[in-house]
Amino acid sequence: MPDAPLRMTDATHTPDTTSVSAWIGPTHYKRWTRLLQYIETAYPGVFVPEWLYGGKKYGWGLRFKKSKSFCTLIPERHRLLVLIVFGGPEREKAQAILKSLTPGVRKAYRQATTYHDGKWLTLCVDRDEILDDVQTLLAVKRRVVGARDVPDREVRKP
Repeated sequence: MPDAPLRMTDATHTPDTTSVSAWIGPTHYKRWTRLLQYIETAYPGVFVPEWLYGGKKYGWGLRFKKSKSFCTLIPERHRLLVLIVFGGPEREKAQAILKSLTPGVRKAYRQATTYHDGKWLTLCVDRDEILDDVQTLLAVKRRVVGARDVPDREVRKP
């Protein structure tokens, strides 16, 4: 008897909140909703999430895209994956903040394959610290709406 699939692979049923919650479990679903809330809050009106079916091998993923891909949330049985593709300039920015990320995320970033369209980083969001790193990496990929770059400068005391 074949193993149960890790991914949601039923092409006839687009996932909904109930099916995603049941598939990934309550702990990972809390992270799923937290990430969705982060994207909606940090990038209001920028993205319209779109469920994409990648076939029996890859199953369903919830993609966020404007003119280029932002990220894809992939529900797997009892876990949550996030795929972020970094283009050239984005890789430079990501490498600049690697030291601030958890060791596992740093390692995953360094080991991620770079293709013609960018570095494909897939992270298993199994801890809140990883979710925090994902949010940091997303902010590198696209500046948070309303955020301004503040140059480093010496603070002068009166």
